[in-house]
Amino acid sequence: MDFFISSAYAQSDAAGQQPSTMFNIIFFGGFALIFYFLIWRPQSKRAKEHRELMSSLNKGDEVMTNGGILGKLTKVDDNYIVLQIHDNVEIKMQKSSISAVLPKGTLKSI
Repeated sequence: MDFFISSAYAQSDAAGQQPSTMFNIIFFGGFALIFYFLIWRPQSKRAKEHRELMSSLNKGDEVMTNGGILGKLTKVDDNYIVLQIHDNVEIKMQKSSISAVLPKGTLKSI
């Protein structure tokens, strides 16, 4: 039967064929750079922008919350705000729940 099908024999490694340490360093360094630029840096940038938004809130600003509620700020504390959502209707919320500050006059145009 060896006439039609040749037998396959395992060959021994000449040099072991292990990846070099330099390759491993470059591989993990590249992985770290990809992780930094695609995940960590954009997230820290968004967190910094949100902290700046929280510190710039003032009484009278028109804002939108994470839940989509639109209203006007009537009181601003360190951790909490009072949001007027309609005439004589105010709700107290955490300051961090604000997602955006709207341009003046937005609530009247809606």
